[in-house]
Amino acid sequence: MPQTPRLEVGDKAPEFSLPDAAGNVVKLSDYKGRKVVVYFYPAASTPGCTKQACDFRDNLTELNGAGIDVVGISPDKPEKLAKFRDKEELTFPLLSDPERTVLEAWGAYGEKTMYGKTVQGVIRSTFLVDEEGRIAVAQYNVRATGHVAKLRRDLSI
Repeated sequence: MPQTPRLEVGDKAPEFSLPDAAGNVVKLSDYKGRKVVVYFYPAASTPGCTKQACDFRDNLTELNGAGIDVVGISPDKPEKLAKFRDKEELTFPLLSDPERTVLEAWGAYGEKTMYGKTVQGVIRSTFLVDEEGRIAVAQYNVRATGHVAKLRRDLSI
């Protein structure tokens, strides 16, 4: 499978319309006029993904205070996302993309290296979409630990 194209700063953010953990449809256009962090992670309830989600949860007040919302997207089904949300007390939307169409549109699915082997999977990625729906920050292959603190430093929050 070829690498999906990567988004760059200034690109129009690909629209999405996905179910959240409760089955409600969430669209990127719901955030028009606001900044939103859209982050992609491989699987709910795994150690790295839990650490990353909890970091976003723990920094949500500061991010929201800076006018930034947060949305997480994974290939998990809504039922698994609901358990993850409830267990970790997550207060931002977790969206389900089991067909991986949004992951691919954002360049967050493709070849990656895991434990020295090349595999196909979710590429842990984070984007900041501006009020106009354009990519303001595009980060691929981010680390689960310390990533949110780096993002806050980069955005001066």
